[in-house]
Amino acid sequence: MSGYGVADVEKLLRLPRSTIRSLINAGFVVPARGPRNAFIFSFQDLIVLRTAAALVAAKVPNRRIMKSLRELRRDLPASMPMSGLSISAVGDRVVVKDGTARWQVESGQYVLAFEGDPAVGSLAVVERKPEPEAEVPSSAEIINRAVALHEARKFGEAKRAYIEALETVGADSILLFNLGVLLEDMHREHDAMKAYEGAVRVDPDCADAHYNLGLLYEKFGKPQEALRHMANYRRLTKTSRPPQP
Repeated sequence: MSGYGVADVEKLLRLPRSTIRSLINAGFVVPARGPRNAFIFSFQDLIVLRTAAALVAAKVPNRRIMKSLRELRRDLPASMPMSGLSISAVGDRVVVKDGTARWQVESGQYVLAFEGDPAVGSLAVVERKPEPEAEVPSSAEIINRAVALHEARKFGEAKRAYIEALETVGADSILLFNLGVLLEDMHREHDAMKAYEGAVRVDPDCADAHYNLGLLYEKFGKPQEALRHMANYRRLTKTSRPPQP
């Protein structure tokens, strides 16, 4: 096809005739003249028209549009390449790439791509939609997952889940206590003591953490620390009964 009339442009680009004329009047495209002085558009004109319409709709200043379109026309092939064509408006520049890649680097502003062959009436603008955000689990879901993994004795996964829960909800005495119990199950008593100490810093009334610290300090030969935590435990529970798991 040697050229496209106004009716072809309306069909291919889905632009109303008034928009086409306003873009011509603004100097964004200068079509040739055919029989009876009718406008004849080239393949390059089609791309420039559609890009101009998109940039105008995005309220890009005319001066920037003109600069972008000059660069676009300079880089455009005379006809649609067999490998396809990808066009991106990035800031005040329009970048063209032909090949298998469909998308250019995103600028967060205007990203356009043209696909198809106008000769068969399939030239269209594809506007890339933002990737859907992954659903973020609630803190309760993260905590429940950590507890379930712990109970299933998947200690490595449970530890990661407890740490993720702490990063999500912040310092929490129950989470820190549970992490301490897990670390004891993993035979990492010194790390467990750090977790229990964190629990009583967050909540000095965390009786179970005091009890477990008392046992561990006694195990590691620190009787004064052991007595202090056991005294706190008895004060808080009013009983010498050990905590229930």
